[in-house]
Amino acid sequence: MSEQTPAPKKRSPRKKAVAKTVTKAAAGAAAPAAPAPLSGPTSEELDRLAGGAHHDPHSILGMHPTGDGVVVRALRPGAERVVARISGEEVPLSHVHAGVWEAAVPGGEMTDYRLDVTYHGTTYPADDPYRYLPTLGEVDLHLIGEGRHEQLWTVLGAHVRRYESLNGPVTGVSFAVWAPNARGVRVIGDFNGWDGSSHPMRVLGSSGVWELFVPDIGAGTHYKFAILGQDGAWREKADPMARRTEVPPLTASVVDDSDYTWNDDAWLE
Repeated sequence: MSEQTPAPKKRSPRKKAVAKTVTKAAAGAAAPAAPAPLSGPTSEELDRLAGGAHHDPHSILGMHPTGDGVVVRALRPGAERVVARISGEEVPLSHVHAGVWEAAVPGGEMTDYRLDVTYHGTTYPADDPYRYLPTLGEVDLHLIGEGRHEQLWTVLGAHVRRYESLNGPVTGVSFAVWAPNARGVRVIGDFNGWDGSSHPMRVLGSSGVWELFVPDIGAGTHYKFAILGQDGAWREKADPMARRTEVPPLTASVVDDSDYTWNDDAWLE
């Protein structure tokens, strides 16, 4: 399993902090001249993605089939170099626009992969959040939409999850929050230096639920949601479904992974 990528930035103050977006100039400063993107997302879509206002980052990022193979895209603002490790091969990605990196793999097939990302001359192994399927099912989304879900705490909030993969077991945290009027949502925390520019979430259909699975983090992670309002302003919000929080006056939510077993079945019956 790949190790957690250390955040390239230090934690910023939390009071009314505004999520920062890497500008086009900054994103491309450390990269060679950007080639034209492969047929797919437009520059306008990539701008919305980098700005945190794209409703479905997964439709652009991650691995996607093409006519003669696959394409891999990663959102790594500020990176100097990004390489995908696919089936034992190293595939360099090119910076194409606003922190988005891309590489075509002719003849490639949809499979497991990992990234090597270079910041400030140091390379870190990383998993890609945008290669994972949603962690909420259609029934959950339907019940949430109707206001009839009776166990919201089991699907919203932050939950530690474990999966098997071709490259070994994966442990991470799924984040989900109901924000039906948001233009965009990012997850921020101590795992990304409180800068969510590389972790935009996707909205699941018309449910108003925004979701993202972040691999290589776990219990004890401090986090918040950065929400882009209709007025264009970013606001940091604690998780209303959080099972743990920091001690006031600190306000971050904390990922919890309880293994407590209840023994009151007989009493409930």
